[in-house]
Parts: sequence; structure tokens; C-alpha cells
Amino acid sequence: MRTHEINRRLAVRGFHVTVLTTRYPGWKERCEDGVHYVPIGIGTGGNRLTRLVAYVARLPFEVRKRRSAARLVVEDFFAPFSTMGAPLWTGRPTIGVVQWLHAKDKARQYKLPLDWIERWGVRHHRRLIAVSEGIGDRLTKINPDLHVDVIGNGVDPRAWNAEPKLGKDVLFLGRLEYVAKGLDLLLRAWAQACSRVEGDLLIVGTGPDEERARAAIQELGISGRVKLLGWASGDRKLQAISEARLLVMPSRHETFGLVALEALAAGTPVIAFDIPCVREIVPEGAGWLVAPFDVEALGQEIVRRYQQADLEQVAARGQAFARAYNWDALADMQADAYTAAVTKLEGRAAMRHEAGRALK
Repeated sequence: MRTHEINRRLAVRGFHVTVLTTRYPGWKERCEDGVHYVPIGIGTGGNRLTRLVAYVARLPFEVRKRRSAARLVVEDFFAPFSTMGAPLWTGRPTIGVVQWLHAKDKARQYKLPLDWIERWGVRHHRRLIAVSEGIGDRLTKINPDLHVDVIGNGVDPRAWNAEPKLGKDVLFLGRLEYVAKGLDLLLRAWAQACSRVEGDLLIVGTGPDEERARAAIQELGISGRVKLLGWASGDRKLQAISEARLLVMPSRHETFGLVALEALAAGTPVIAFDIPCVREIVPEGAGWLVAPFDVEALGQEIVRRYQQADLEQVAARGQAFARAYNWDALADMQADAYTAAVTKLEGRAAMRHEAGRALK
């Protein structure tokens, strides 16, 4: 979503943008909103693993084939190892966009040194765009010589069209995953809190731990107070957010926390753990931060804020804060970062060329 929302605005500003993507079932090369999309790989892209492997194998070749027409290559970091060290093989000025930096977690999951690849790749970049200050700090710890521009994600403009309602239910929205999204922590906190609040816990999303979550709900004895509603997007997702009394985001780690920002934009107060990246987008007075991973504190906060008398004022402050995250302003910032990257990186390349000539 971020890639398309930024790039379609850059196209309006006169940028010519080609996006190389993985293949997917029914894939086709297309131009959408002025952005040229080219799925690369082998076959139909029906298998997730072969889709990734084929993309990684063909990407350097496909970039080299097009580099004569490109002034800048943008490497958008992706799972499971974040970066392929693109500056080493593009042959053009290259900048990275970091929306994803979780290779350490994937390394634990798959028992592979994916985090080594991530660190190696980051150390070969000179300029990166991070979606949050927290990610920017992590990147500069890996590579102190980096120049990092922080440019956040934007909110779906339709979020402001939703009419905030002081609903009854508490909402979790996201991938059903225990480790990253902290769903296990939320269920335990809800088991402590639900007898003291009127509404139910609505869980919107799908993911690898759905059956595990269902089992935990039964084990905790809260099946009558939890509703799993499946995946939602677009207007249905925004309706669920705007009709909730509170949104709880119990993530153990995030690179940005778009769900929290969307909730603020729609006028729904947010409760989250006080972790890097998230604390940037849950400001005081528009939401509440809880000591990281403290289940008892999370349950108490849900009860306290559910009963708070001035939630309408809290919602209004959240909406005012979220208005800074609009795609037009963010696209302007990204355009400036790209222009600066071309100027600096082309200048550095010219200096190296002149130094080589002098040595000859």
C-alpha cells in the first residue's frame, strides 16, 4: 500500500516509476495510476516459497537490464532477510526504504542466519528511508555511517470520513500471530478485564496462530466474550475501527504501527505497549501506553479507559494528531529524499571516477 500510494503521487509529479514485484496467481504486467508494475520470477507464482526464490534469483538480472534508463534504484526491504545489499550490484545510485526489519525473528523461526544477511545488507547502504524513528535508530546502530530520512506511513483518507462512535466493544485488528502481534498477551489480559467491561473483544484478522488463539480462548473460559470476525479491509475495516470503543495493539515489536494510527484517525482511542516505533504514534492525551508485555497492567488499563468519561475529547485529539500523516505530504518528503540521494550518490560516483582517472 505504501509503495503504491507514494509512487502514484510521484508519477503525478513527473517521476517515471517502475516497480519490480514477485509473481502471483493471475499476474500480469500493468500500468496503474501512472506506475509501471512488472512481476518477475518463474511460472505462475502460485507457491509462496518458489515465488520468493525466483524473485530473488532474477532480481539482479532484471535490474541490470533496466539500469540504463534509471537514475535511482529503490530497494524496498522485504521478508525474510530485509535487504539483498542492492548497492553492490545495481550499478546505479541506490537508496533503501525500510518498512520491514524483522530478520532476527525470522532467523529464530526458520533456524537460518537471516539476521546476518540483514546486517550485511544494511552495512552496504549509504542512504535509507525509515518509516519511524525507532527503525532509524536500529539502522544507525548497525551502520553508523548511514544517512537516514524518517518518512512515516500515511492514513487511508477514508478514515476521516468515518463518524466516530462511542461503541461498546474493544477491538484487535491485525495478523493473528502470537510472537510479533502479542495476541497471547491480549487474550490473557482480556480474561482479567472482561468481567468489568460491558462489551466484547472483537478480533479482526487472520494468520498462522488462529487455531492456537481459538484454543486459548476456550482454555481461558472467555469464548462468550470474544468474537473472531476474520479478515477485513477497506470500508469494512474502517467501520470496525470507528465503531469500537477502544483499539488495543499488544504488539511485542513494530516498525511503524499503522493500525494504531488508523484508529486515531477514525476517532478511536488506542491502548498499546510502550515500545519503540509505537510510542511515536500514540501521543499522550490521544491514547495510552502500558509497560511492555505486562499482562496485568494491560488488563487494568483496558478497564480504566473503557470507563473513562471524556473519550470523545480523547478521540478528537487523536484525529488532530493523525492528520499530519497524509500521503501527499509524505510523497513530497520522499521526492525530496530521492532527489537528494541522486545528487549525493551521483556526485560520489563522479568523484570516484575522477580519482580513478587521476591514478591512471
